[in-house]
Amino acid sequence: MVDDNYRASLEARERETLAALRERYGSPIYVYRLDRVRRAAADLKASLPDDALIYYSLKANPEVPIAAELAGAGFSAEVSSAGELTAALAAGYRADQCLYTGPGKTAEEIDNALLAGIRLFSVESVGDYRRVARTAAAHAVQSRCLVRVNPERGAAGTGLRMSGKPSQFGIELGNLDELMAVRQDSLDIVGTHVFLGTNVRTEEELIAEFAVGVEVTAVVRRRLGIVGGQANLGGGFAAPFAEPGTRPRYSALRAAVSDMLHTGLPGWREGAPRIAFESGRALVGDCGTLVCTVTDVKTSRSTTQVVLDAGTNALGGMSGLGRLMPTGVRAVPLDLELVGAPREAALVGPLCTPLDVLARSRITMVPDVDSALAVPNVGAYGLHASLLAFLSRPMPGIVVLDGDHVVSAERLEFGRGPLAEREGVR
Repeated sequence: MVDDNYRASLEARERETLAALRERYGSPIYVYRLDRVRRAAADLKASLPDDALIYYSLKANPEVPIAAELAGAGFSAEVSSAGELTAALAAGYRADQCLYTGPGKTAEEIDNALLAGIRLFSVESVGDYRRVARTAAAHAVQSRCLVRVNPERGAAGTGLRMSGKPSQFGIELGNLDELMAVRQDSLDIVGTHVFLGTNVRTEEELIAEFAVGVEVTAVVRRRLGIVGGQANLGGGFAAPFAEPGTRPRYSALRAAVSDMLHTGLPGWREGAPRIAFESGRALVGDCGTLVCTVTDVKTSRSTTQVVLDAGTNALGGMSGLGRLMPTGVRAVPLDLELVGAPREAALVGPLCTPLDVLARSRITMVPDVDSALAVPNVGAYGLHASLLAFLSRPMPGIVVLDGDHVVSAERLEFGRGPLAEREGVR
């Protein structure tokens, strides 16, 4: 709800900046800071072995200025849709810096990627391998792939488990022989891809995850006869979401991962294989703040309802899929002069559904109508992971800052156009 430690959680200058941007551009708006992206990029590089390839996962935030900042910092791009690929290329990534991932890639998507120059894919199943290979052969181009693996186990304690259970992600070890039987010249298997979990809570758990990943990677490389190439160990790097807090610092990770690579994947120092990681949340999570406005305060039964002009259509739409944090969103008031006794309240949005809840009942101070709230740490999986189309409301504005300079001020908008018929279909 409204953070009780708000006086310490947002600097006075930042409150003034956010309030001024709300006056200038309206509400709700997302404010992204490129200086925080740069800081996060440097921190992540410092926590990983030298010469590691790091992919920025555009699913976290595909805004072009943000992706461009990371391209300039030497990151590659992980994309999983035609839209993300378009954003990556617009941000300055070359096609040979992009890894195309995701389950359910259609022939049309693969065709579009190949036409854009993409030559490296992560394949999630035997059928996925066949589709990429068949489409590459039709284009008469030589393409490459990483085999994403769904191992039988992962380390305990991750935030969101991505493997070790029935999943659309990755090929199980028992299906590798089937994959070997359908290998085609048009799609060379050049590496492996393991992603065990995301938003891992502690550094110890993250190290344990990578230890399992290295072990599984070594087994799969032997089974598939891969020499050199790439070993993508995924991510799992954490960041706070929609509440005050700071990114974890991984002081022990670099040495720990280097040691496990020496044992499990000897030759990695010489690039055989090239070690890769990927991250979205840790790179951009703390760069974004949602500024919104209280439109109504009412009492329903014994609970005060604080209604905002931004709900799950603008933030945390994944809460509808059970991803709402136990404590809910914790907003920070831009006005420090809150008065009145704390009372039981809920933070809700403007949508016509009782599911539009950002924070359930808790005891808190209640802001006044027309006052502004800031939700910090929503640079990743905020706007672009929300229910943007529901109720056809205008989308929040997007302001990108570099220091005090406004780099861009835009709004995503829905468009409508004719549905083209596919060629050769009657």
